Amino acid sequence: MSTMNNVTGILLVILSMASFTLEDMFIKIMSEDLPTGQILLILGIGSATVFALIATAKGENLFARAAWRPLPVLRAACEAVAAMSFASALALVELSTVAAVFQAMPLAITMGAALFLGEQVGWRRWSAIAIGFLGVLLIIRPGLEGFDPNALLVLISVFAVALRDLITRRIDSAVSSFVVSFQGFASLIVVAPVMIALTPGGAAPVAPTHVLQISGAILFGVIGYWGIVTAMRVGEASVVSPYRYTRLLFSIIAGVLVFGDRPDLLTLVGASLIIGTGLYTFLRERALARPLPTHAPDFPQD
Repeated sequence: MSTMNNVTGILLVILSMASFTLEDMFIKIMSEDLPTGQILLILGIGSATVFALIATAKGENLFARAAWRPLPVLRAACEAVAAMSFASALALVELSTVAAVFQAMPLAITMGAALFLGEQVGWRRWSAIAIGFLGVLLIIRPGLEGFDPNALLVLISVFAVALRDLITRRIDSAVSSFVVSFQGFASLIVVAPVMIALTPGGAAPVAPTHVLQISGAILFGVIGYWGIVTAMRVGEASVVSPYRYTRLLFSIIAGVLVFGDRPDLLTLVGASLIIGTGLYTFLRERALARPLPTHAPDFPQD
């Protein structure tokens, strides 16, 4: 694969992470006036419609039997849990804190692959996972002054996304990614009304400013999805994937400029541990996947 393709992939990943940050920002702004369930319902309808139109335009069947077997449906359920917990965290916790904890997701995927898919993970990556989750504890600080139990919602989202991605590996490749995305957003249309019903006061009036914010969240969410999918197709995953961590930088900037967040030292140290161990895990997996030269000594399995 050419260097130019990798550069294009890197730029698309950075665009995607910036877009997802803007989506998060709009959701957090809307949460000041609208209940989380109502926001998710609107986003679910809007985004599911976009992906349904794309899939239909490509001649793909949204209701093909393969797309509605147990695994795709379970994946959509995980998507719903992840969205509910993540959006609820955005409404209650600083944006920079949410983004920092969410960076533990690759570590959770590696751990899940070892526990549930039988992938070989040695002591080096297990150590990295442990240190990474120590970083999560530094950010959340359970039992200490400043502990916000709402931050645990981000962890629920992390593990739900990890399970979603592990399930995705098992889904029939004949099922289009656009159809899978439609299912994920459509799941919000099912669960969001329950959240609204459980919210004191129920749904709130939608003002013209909310329409602009909703449009922005849907637009940037779709751009983010398109960017990350396209990046993985035009560039090498081993080259472009580490740039996913730019999302934390964008989130810190947005948190400071828009919401007045002030990440403290422990949060920054914890975030550094999460990113550092995540990059180490990624590079270790990349090294193990690369064929060794015939003259090289045996490489320890990890």
